[in-house]
Amino acid sequence: MKATEMRSKSQVELERELQDLLKEQFSLRMQQGAGQLARPDQAKKVRKNIARIKTVMNEKIAGSAS
Repeated sequence: MKATEMRSKSQVELERELQDLLKEQFSLRMQQGAGQLARPDQAKKVRKNIARIKTVMNEKIAGSAS
């Protein structure tokens, strides 16, 4: 998902999406530890999406504070 799409979402939607991605990241780590990870590139994509969401959430907080 692109950052522009994320900016149009509400804070609650972003938090829900973040929780889903954190659960997916945990699942991928467990699969990697067990040697069952089919697509190693997926972990990198999830990590970057988490960073994007956190960035957009911080932008919204900073924008509402000023």
